[in-house]
Amino acid sequence: MRFTPEELAAARDRLVPDVAASGLRVLFCGINPGLMSAAAGHHFARPGNRFWPVLYASGFTPRLLKPSEQQELLSYGLGITNVVARATARADELTAEEYREGGRLLAEKVARLRPKWLAVAGVTAYRVAFDNKHAKVGPQPDLIGDTRIWVLPNPSGLNAHWPPAALAQEYGRLRAAAFAEDDLQGDAQGDG
Repeated sequence: MRFTPEELAAARDRLVPDVAASGLRVLFCGINPGLMSAAAGHHFARPGNRFWPVLYASGFTPRLLKPSEQQELLSYGLGITNVVARATARADELTAEEYREGGRLLAEKVARLRPKWLAVAGVTAYRVAFDNKHAKVGPQPDLIGDTRIWVLPNPSGLNAHWPPAALAQEYGRLRAAAFAEDDLQGDAQGDG
């Protein structure tokens, strides 16, 4: 999908609707929509973003989805939201106050939707939004209600610290944890 500079400029501050429902297995959370995502109306729509390939490579989806197929995530018990709702050209255009307010609103959303896991894709965004300066990638000790939190690396193509294989491995760790819970519940019920 190609957009003119004028179309991208018009997408500034636009919102991309959540893909969410109650009781999801994992609610993924981006930092905020980029202009291309806002113009397209789909999460992680920039061609260089590795979110969709990493979801597939880590086993969350049975095939590589396109951003325009984002609603299909619900059938896998997955959803997407953002820490900050408004679209910008770069995440560094957001203020610390926007992150903190976004964290507060996200906590309210998570308390209402009650996913098993909230997966925040961006450690710096998580640190600021939830005032946790020492958070690292991986599972967090904090909960929102009964929802566990996992901080994931940002899948942006600009994040050179995390090559695709390492991203897929970390997302796969979350997937193993999210699916292991169901396996344990099934084992506890017994087969007869």
